[in-house]
Amino acid sequence: MSRTLAVNALTQIAPRDEDHEDSRPLDFRLIARLMGFMRPYARQRNWLFVCVVLRAVQLPALTWVLAAVINGPIQQGDVAGVAWGAMLFAGLALFTQFTMHFRQRYALELGEAVVFDLRNAIFAHLQRMPMSYFHKTKVGRIISRMISDIEDVRVGVQEVLFVSLVAFGQMFVAAVCMIWFDAGLFLLVLGLAPVLWGINRYFHRKLSVVLRQMRESFSRVTATLAESVIGIRVTQGFVRQEENARLFSNLVTDHSKFNTTVQHTHGLFLPLVELNNQVFIALLLLVGGWRVLQPDATTTLGELVGFFFMANVFFAPLTILGNQYNQSMTAMAGAERLFALLDRQPDWTDVPDAEAIMRLEGRVEFEHVTFGYDPTRPVLHDISFVVQPGQTIALVGHTGSGKTSIINLLAKFYLPDSGRVLIDGRDLLRLQTESLHRQFGLVLQQNFLFMGTVAENMRFAKPEATDEELREVCRRLDCLDLIESLPQGFDTEVGERGGQLSLGQRQMVCFARALLADPKLLILDEATSSIDPATEQRLQRALAVLLAGRTSFVVAHRLSTIRHADVVLVLDHGHIVERGTHDELVAAAGVYAALHERFARAG
Repeated sequence: MSRTLAVNALTQIAPRDEDHEDSRPLDFRLIARLMGFMRPYARQRNWLFVCVVLRAVQLPALTWVLAAVINGPIQQGDVAGVAWGAMLFAGLALFTQFTMHFRQRYALELGEAVVFDLRNAIFAHLQRMPMSYFHKTKVGRIISRMISDIEDVRVGVQEVLFVSLVAFGQMFVAAVCMIWFDAGLFLLVLGLAPVLWGINRYFHRKLSVVLRQMRESFSRVTATLAESVIGIRVTQGFVRQEENARLFSNLVTDHSKFNTTVQHTHGLFLPLVELNNQVFIALLLLVGGWRVLQPDATTTLGELVGFFFMANVFFAPLTILGNQYNQSMTAMAGAERLFALLDRQPDWTDVPDAEAIMRLEGRVEFEHVTFGYDPTRPVLHDISFVVQPGQTIALVGHTGSGKTSIINLLAKFYLPDSGRVLIDGRDLLRLQTESLHRQFGLVLQQNFLFMGTVAENMRFAKPEATDEELREVCRRLDCLDLIESLPQGFDTEVGERGGQLSLGQRQMVCFARALLADPKLLILDEATSSIDPATEQRLQRALAVLLAGRTSFVVAHRLSTIRHADVVLVLDHGHIVERGTHDELVAAAGVYAALHERFARAG
């Protein structure tokens, strides 16, 4: 496979964020919103602006003192005046460094504070988004907002904003001093503006293209790296190490090429800006020297020297601003993406008068429910059934038949397109989601364990649970010996996604987590699949304890887990095609009976 084919194939892994550009012009509305995040730190922000103003004035002031000493005491031969001027210059230089220290310190602290609040705001906002958002949004894009874009904004606040303010302030003060020395020569300086505008415009367009290419290539590198680490067992199992290394090398080569192009372009931009400055200095030297040498000259040699000193102070920030230019564009793009995420409203929220529920009885009813993740392509069609409190309902069907969609609607992760879901006779739409979820227990096929200990994962739904409560829950599930046999018992680290535990141990921890929450409604989605027969027997006993006295919805391909269900719903392409008990459906010799027969033969 050629490098181009490899890039094209892997582009699908980490596609470019097509919603936004990688750079954009300065947007003062975005800047104003960022400034809004500085309000809680107003005292620090105000002192920072004081330092910015002082810093902008101090650098031209140093040059003014130097020009004044040359034009005065040195020209007049006043030794004492020179000494006093040197001491004044040294004192001002010391004060300048003092100001610079606090300018940098306050900027770094303020930038960190803004990023801290932004991260928390975005994370809290993501926690409030419904499942439909995560269904449509790639994980990589969310992570990019929290890492890459946040860091771009950090640089924008800590460096670009305040360094640029100092640079512009320095240029303004220097311009005033240049006008004071010789207004006529300053008119030549104004001729620099259109030239700089043209250079900036050309390189901004060029850099926008190469920066985008570099970021796209980097996203492919990181996505391939992440995929390779996650799938390392498959890679080694099929002996794909060398081929994957070759493809990865091609991607890294492309990224290196784009990165080099960015550096070459940027390396050409800054020398052009500096060359332009030097050309204007030469022009000023020619015109200024001619004006001083005229018999009726109104500009003295000392004033010309002072003007040139100020011209250097005026032109020096242009290189700094050139360095900050691309960073400011990137920071604007990052801020735009962050605020677009913060401004994105959930597809639905609780109604204003939503009812908070303290305790459920557990009666569930679906009334003619139709639903699709894409409203134009329903996955459930006119679903109706009733579940009485304490009953266990088994959902059976082939992959894609709609089993998981039913439990997603029951848990209010999604809302039906038509029809109603009722709990204890109350429309789910009018129940407060947070209070509803406190009544639910959830055990999934691939249950997620967070980094931490076994005990910390069990306490996920009930943080205040005591050690004795944990042990009692494990006794009820008959798995206390299983937990205590771990290296550190309840204090055993589960590892990333529970990787330090066996599959059966992870499921037992998840059963204990659900039982500790003491839910009235319980959802088990493929909770005992991929388990060996011996472990399954133990899990089935624990499952019986977990289901007792609760309204439970069980999704399973293994029919052994649903033989004792009160009602079995058989789904096919979003329709309920059969319903009844296990024995009734087997006797009916229909779809369920065929599933049961295949299961029996496999067993």
